[in-house]
Amino acid sequence: MRLAFMGTPAFSAHILKALLDSPHEVVCVYSQPPRPAGRGKKLLPSAVHQLAEAEGVPVRTPVSLKSLEVQKEFADLQLDVAVVVAYGLILPGPVLEAPKHGCLNLHASLLPRWRGAAPIQRAIIAGDKETGIAVMQMEAGLDTGPVLCEARLPIMADTTAGSLHDALAKAGAEILLKTLSRLGDPALVALPQATDGVIYAEKISKSEAAIDWTRSAVDLDRHIRALNPAPGAYFEYQGQRIKLLAAAPVDGDGQPGEVLDDQLTVACGEGALQLLTLQPAGKGAMSAVAFLNGRPVKKGEVLG
Repeated sequence: MRLAFMGTPAFSAHILKALLDSPHEVVCVYSQPPRPAGRGKKLLPSAVHQLAEAEGVPVRTPVSLKSLEVQKEFADLQLDVAVVVAYGLILPGPVLEAPKHGCLNLHASLLPRWRGAAPIQRAIIAGDKETGIAVMQMEAGLDTGPVLCEARLPIMADTTAGSLHDALAKAGAEILLKTLSRLGDPALVALPQATDGVIYAEKISKSEAAIDWTRSAVDLDRHIRALNPAPGAYFEYQGQRIKLLAAAPVDGDGQPGEVLDDQLTVACGEGALQLLTLQPAGKGAMSAVAFLNGRPVKKGEVLG
């Protein structure tokens, strides 16, 4: 297949690498324009952009695909198919229709559940026992197109957004290559999505990262795992923001946020959390034991 790849973050870069290592010909890569990053706000190309450049593949970074000039440049590629993975720009009709087999989107959920920007995190937060990844034939709606292929993965009690991201990227690369090998086969049927069970996965906001100890321990455990590694759930202690990367629901009762013992067990609205892995500002992740060695949090203190 002669194809273009359209994607931006690290998840997309994993899929691009699989395509570059396959017999398919990636003739062009589209990605979001470089963004300011770090203290110096230096423009940083996306993960996809960096990989494509390293592999010698031409990269285009339009701010929009709406102009006739950009659409003509895309059509002139004479593609068999375009693969879209977390690109971040809306594809207008002329772009969707330009490739011979249209545009395929790899989406990290079992559609129609968790359409939208943050399907991995939202599935964990909701307590889903299973999620997956789907290859979808793109159409004008947001993640509404018919599904060509999907893979299912369990969400375990210790699954984090990071571990699920990696597992879905691996599974996604496999089913995408499988789907591409069958394009044009009449036996490959795109199944319309169900009209019920549609849920949108809104982008994770910075305000969601703050831990609300009035929530149940079970809910907070999911919340913490869903925000690990980024942006990281956090609480305040002695005026400092502490990220909480791992915790375990346990029995316990007290005022929400109250430290119940000398091992960092904290009362929640229902039950308690045993804090396991923490990251103080400006430092690396550490165990609760290491954290307490530098900060002897006392029983009865209340975390913010």
